Amino acid sequence: MKTGSRTGAVTALAGALVLSAFTAPTAQAAGTGITVTEIVVNGGKPVVVGTTDVKEPRITFRIHLPAGLSTAKPAAWDVYPYLYHGGTAAKEWERNGFQGIYTCYETTTRISDCEGTLYIDPRYRLKSTKDATTWKIGVATQLWTADDHLKTEQFTTAPGGVQIRRWAKATVNASPEPVKKGKTLTVTGSLKRADWAKHTYTGVAAATVKLQFRKKGSSAYATVKTVTSSSTGALKTTVKASVDGYWRWSFGGWSTTGAATSPVDYVDVN
Repeated sequence: MKTGSRTGAVTALAGALVLSAFTAPTAQAAGTGITVTEIVVNGGKPVVVGTTDVKEPRITFRIHLPAGLSTAKPAAWDVYPYLYHGGTAAKEWERNGFQGIYTCYETTTRISDCEGTLYIDPRYRLKSTKDATTWKIGVATQLWTADDHLKTEQFTTAPGGVQIRRWAKATVNASPEPVKKGKTLTVTGSLKRADWAKHTYTGVAAATVKLQFRKKGSSAYATVKTVTSSSTGALKTTVKASVDGYWRWSFGGWSTTGAATSPVDYVDVN
């Protein structure tokens, strides 16, 4: 069934996944003459995806129509930006991955500005850790006849790419509580990230993680130690207790994995 980019109306954004933040150069669809520019997803920030929670990042873009097409007649054409990897633009379009909706507003007779949200369900399209990579930017454009039959369609790839990252989370526990001043305080925790194949969170090995402390009454954290997570993502170190305050673990993230900061654990020193 055809869904057109109807000016001022909500339209289905079909095709593959658009997950992360990017500003894409012009994508030219030679077969249709339509160009798409100024594509921005999630305000220019990466979208980090977990195992179950649906993400709905905002998307904006501009459509430029060639002579012979008009924003006043949106039934004659369609535009769909999307991301893909591991195949051709046309093949990945046919897989029909995550979808969303957008609304287009007529700027001139041949230019429309569009905005909306994407619907990202990690249980549908993200199947492997290999999906945490740089995705290509695709644009599908279509022309339709007056009796609603597809006349031609074109799939192009714009320069650049988008990183898709796995959601990470950390925990912390400091003991004993309370602790006497000058005694040893053991701080443990874990660092895990989304495993899209298993639909659960698994330990992050060999990650550099900072142990940070904020003194009671202060608003600033300071890094006390830096440790490396174990093969199972476990975190552990010891420090000397000196004053009351809050302990936490902080992981800066990787190109495939989002940053993570644990909740805090308050320790009373007496």
